[in-house]
Amino acid sequence: MDIDPIPGVSMAMTDNATAPGYFLCSPRLGFRHWRESDLALALALWGDPRVTRLIDARGVLSHEQVAGRLRREIDSQYEHGVQYWPVFLRAGDVHVGCCGLRVYQPARGVYEIGFHLRADHWGRGLAFEAAGAVIRHAFATVGARALFAGHNPANQASARLLLKLGFRYTHDEYYPPTGLMHPSYRLTPPDNPS
Repeated sequence: MDIDPIPGVSMAMTDNATAPGYFLCSPRLGFRHWRESDLALALALWGDPRVTRLIDARGVLSHEQVAGRLRREIDSQYEHGVQYWPVFLRAGDVHVGCCGLRVYQPARGVYEIGFHLRADHWGRGLAFEAAGAVIRHAFATVGARALFAGHNPANQASARLLLKLGFRYTHDEYYPPTGLMHPSYRLTPPDNPS
């Protein structure tokens, strides 16, 4: 399937042999799978209340809660072939956050896309670039028929980003980790308007 690139994002993939364990690359970013040894990276991401305040009602996650989150991501990759993959700047292999997929409606081929960036990397267009790479991967490689996304109603930056990526608002949906109704969106590949 030939997928049009996301406007404004070059989706040229690199030779994985030149990337340090990356299975997916965009111009600035590399994606790999979470490992048991990545707890320090997970703590720097999900242990930061600036990151978690809009994605988890607990606000600050404990060491054990972050370790559990890491375990669930690893299990998701093993069970479903997807996770919110750790993302790195290819220049220097610097961890910037995660972006990836979750199973949402498996019988319909719908996956949920999500992204969490470390606070020191906000405002640089990295979420847009990462999400663009994951969208392309979802449709061209994973075989997704559609993507779902939602965001905390207070997170207007995510709302703008999803619209810029081509998602369309469909409804509000209850999100248990925040206890809120989240604006929710859908994206289909260009040749699948359903």
